[in-house]
Amino acid sequence: QVQLVESGGGLVQIGGSLRLSCEVTGTIYGVSSYSWYRQRPDRQREWVASIDTNDNTNYGDSVKGRFTVSRGSIAHTGYLQMNGLNLDDTAVYICKARVGRDFWGQGTQVTVSS
Repeated sequence: QVQLVESGGGLVQIGGSLRLSCEVTGTIYGVSSYSWYRQRPDRQREWVASIDTNDNTNYGDSVKGRFTVSRGSIAHTGYLQMNGLNLDDTAVYICKARVGRDFWGQGTQVTVSS
């Protein structure tokens, strides 16, 4: 059974950085893509960034130039490096991995404080 576990969230001050990880377990097959979304209070879930099997990356306008999505050299791990965090980045960050079909993690809380 495929499962995703996000980690790396926490409390950080404005301008700080965090690195989120998304570990995929329960499969011998490769992960074709990782995507990151975020859920902020009273807002719709927002797509943040994606990386495909050829390491092509795409970013939402609100995080472009500040966030970097990557995948580890060891299979089944994706990352989201977040720099220059601001108050509006406070959210639950959720990983989606495609292993034949899409699987979702439970999310990790990121809180940016002043």
